[in-house]
Amino acid sequence: MGLRDRHHKYEESDKVAERDPMEEEDSLSDSASEQQDKTNHRPKVNAFTQQKLKAVHPILTPKNVIPVLIALAVLFVPLGAGMLYGARRVEDLVIDYSQCENLANENYYTDVPSEYFDYNFHKKNTLIPQWKLDTNSSYLWNDYPEDRKICKVQFQVPDDIGPPVFLFYRLRNFHANHRRYATSFSEDQILGKQASVSDIKDTVGQNCQPLSVDSATGKIIYPCGLIANSLFNDTFSTFTAVNGSTDDYALSRDNIAWKYNTGRFKKTTYTPDQIVPPPNWIKMYPDGYNDSNLPDISQWPELQNWMAASALSPFSKLVGRNDNDVLRNGTYEISIGLHFPVLPYNGHKYLYLSTRSVVGGRNPFLGIVWMVGGCICVILAAAFVAIKILHPRKLGDPALLSWNKEEEEVTTKE
Repeated sequence: MGLRDRHHKYEESDKVAERDPMEEEDSLSDSASEQQDKTNHRPKVNAFTQQKLKAVHPILTPKNVIPVLIALAVLFVPLGAGMLYGARRVEDLVIDYSQCENLANENYYTDVPSEYFDYNFHKKNTLIPQWKLDTNSSYLWNDYPEDRKICKVQFQVPDDIGPPVFLFYRLRNFHANHRRYATSFSEDQILGKQASVSDIKDTVGQNCQPLSVDSATGKIIYPCGLIANSLFNDTFSTFTAVNGSTDDYALSRDNIAWKYNTGRFKKTTYTPDQIVPPPNWIKMYPDGYNDSNLPDISQWPELQNWMAASALSPFSKLVGRNDNDVLRNGTYEISIGLHFPVLPYNGHKYLYLSTRSVVGGRNPFLGIVWMVGGCICVILAAAFVAIKILHPRKLGDPALLSWNKEEEEVTTKE
């Protein structure tokens, strides 16, 4: 049995040795190619997939770079100078009245400290702005004595300005770009719809939290959200002439909001018994809403401007304008009702009077940027000319570039 088994093993080993090694290699290569075919993801061979589409390959040489830089300088410098000139033609006056309640006297006018005002007029201003702290004696403020304060500001306009003439308030250190603040409103409420509690409270990305529902009554807050609740509520009177130096000057609230707001802000379809005012509106609506005082936000441009949260601080919002009458030179007085707090968070609020030009308000930034860009182009062009003259460099043959070679080969084949 042992010899027979050993002989059988020898026969099997001889059969394995007799196998052709080329056949094994072919079988392995066939299986590998089949596997490769299954996993091959190469794109089709065409001009698009191989990134061989016809394209422009500009060669930057002194002959084409220098003229381009000079042309840009010729464009940028005059454009920047024109924008800078237009910005400087704007006349404005800025008065920081944040400290009026602390620094102004209640019995007589005092000069506003120099760090609290700035002006840009074509003629020199000969009078320093003055202020005085007054008290509103109306019975409407009996429950809110802190809101009786009125800041009376007198200022001089040394030359005729406008029209148009714009009156803004400006806030600094009030950051309206916080994500929770900027998204805390209901677009459905703005559009006049009867948004449900779920709509204003649970909508992802835009909801009125944490001011959606009144905790005491369970009613919906209208308008809900942090933006509406923090509405700027200082009041501004018209310009009153001082000592007959000129005539009174009226400002209108018409057209102070963007025109697109006309189609966005609509009168609500809520009934007064369904909603309550925001918490900070308690002074405007001490007894809540009723049929006679329900606000129509489509006719409330101050609220429309405020609901557009500003991206940066400081920011300005328009509260009055006059598009028809010239603001004559003279001394004017304006009364400002102090209701919006800024001192607790080291904020500032300003009275901002301005005209405009073809480039907008008084902001020289764009003009300076264009002029600086033009000057840089001039410097670079001069530097390239100097290098071309002092250290010339022989250019290579463009025909040897790879894309030019490919075009020649295609032409030859055709």
